[in-house]
Amino acid sequence: MATPAPRAAHGRDMTTGSLTGHLLAVSWPVAVSFFMQTVHNLVDAFWLGKLGKAALTAPTITLHVEFIGIALAMGLGQAGSTLISQYKGAGRPGQMGLAAGQSVLLHLVVSVLIGGTGLLLAEPLLGLLKTPADAFAPTLVYLRWTMGGLPLLFIFQVYQGIYAGLGDTQGPMRVNIAGVLLNLVLDPIFIFGWGPVPAMGVGGAALATVLARGLTAALAVPALMHGPGLRIQREHLRWHRQMAGRLMRVALPLSFGHAATSLGFTLLIGLVNGFGSAVVAAFGVGHRVIMMVAVPNIALSQANATAVGQNLGAGQVERAARSVRTSALLVTVVLLPLTTLTFFFGSHITHWFIDDPEVIAYGADLFTITSFSVFAFGLIMVIFSAFSGSGHTVPVMVVNMSRLWGVRIPAVIIMTRLFQMGPESLWWSMNLSNLFAGLVAFVWFLRGGWKKPVIEKEDGVPLQPEVDDPY
Repeated sequence: MATPAPRAAHGRDMTTGSLTGHLLAVSWPVAVSFFMQTVHNLVDAFWLGKLGKAALTAPTITLHVEFIGIALAMGLGQAGSTLISQYKGAGRPGQMGLAAGQSVLLHLVVSVLIGGTGLLLAEPLLGLLKTPADAFAPTLVYLRWTMGGLPLLFIFQVYQGIYAGLGDTQGPMRVNIAGVLLNLVLDPIFIFGWGPVPAMGVGGAALATVLARGLTAALAVPALMHGPGLRIQREHLRWHRQMAGRLMRVALPLSFGHAATSLGFTLLIGLVNGFGSAVVAAFGVGHRVIMMVAVPNIALSQANATAVGQNLGAGQVERAARSVRTSALLVTVVLLPLTTLTFFFGSHITHWFIDDPEVIAYGADLFTITSFSVFAFGLIMVIFSAFSGSGHTVPVMVVNMSRLWGVRIPAVIIMTRLFQMGPESLWWSMNLSNLFAGLVAFVWFLRGGWKKPVIEKEDGVPLQPEVDDPY
């Protein structure tokens, strides 16, 4: 009988023990981190709002430009997490270090290229986005600061992805909290001035964000280079074609999908704007509530991706499949009651945000039509996390892009122009697109291709599951 491969000591070994316990332990810090990032965005908006609408416009427009970089960072971060989790499951710390080192190298190269390009092209980019004249100057300042500090964001992203693969989400959570708290302190000081610090306005908010990212990067580097259970050595940071290629094959579909989806939602918002301010307000309320409701699902999906990766690396295909089922059950337990509440009390929820009868009526329709669609998409995300954890990310890209570009946007246009439907076309298109995505993702999942890990055996032969693929 073969001796089980040794496990790396640090993090959480999700190949043994209670899957439910592991999933909950890994997911709650992710939920806290997501919440803290929301706090960061709200604080920025709160202080900048006191300078006027032109100042408040700066981070909003900058985010559209920066998201190209963020999309690549998210894809590379998930790729690093996938390979680290599979090598951890296979008990191969040397390959974990190499995968981590190549992930760091790729993050740095990509961030410098995107940040440098953003700095050089900041002014024409804002012109292309038709930035309002009164907001152009402050937005240019904000964008340049953000692009210059982009490598700092990427360092934290790679650290977060690598440690997620190890099963340690508490370390990144603590680092993220430290960055957010520093931003909370620096924002009003740099924006309005205090003591010897001059008032810098919008530039101050951008500088506070960059310094907060600098803190997270400074805390992340020692954990990457000298952390327990994983050491990135100097040779790991030299270009390794096979490992870098493996990372890019996992990352590029995710990155491209994130960027295309972001562009699609920008177009969708343009369609929403065409229905008037009351619909825009209802849509804004609905989006915020849906994002809050989705936090547990986002966190559980990240935990499931780690569990799938570790168990596939260990050759435990059935346990990986059981993680997907357990995650789906946990999502149902958490998300179904929440979406039931939004279904029955949509008008009351909208009223908490705004006391306008027309907006409340639109909000009630939105929640009545879309609530259980939100629950369905929660289950879709669990399936997506199985593909991400296994490293087979093309299905995630195809389904996500088709959901938005192939179904939702065309459905809105057809229902409004051919069937003369009003704002209800927006809500029903969400249902149709999520139903389509769910069916396609589930069928793709049943085919079983996700059950093959993307790491190689030590002799260079691709690692295969211990059981035959039933699909």
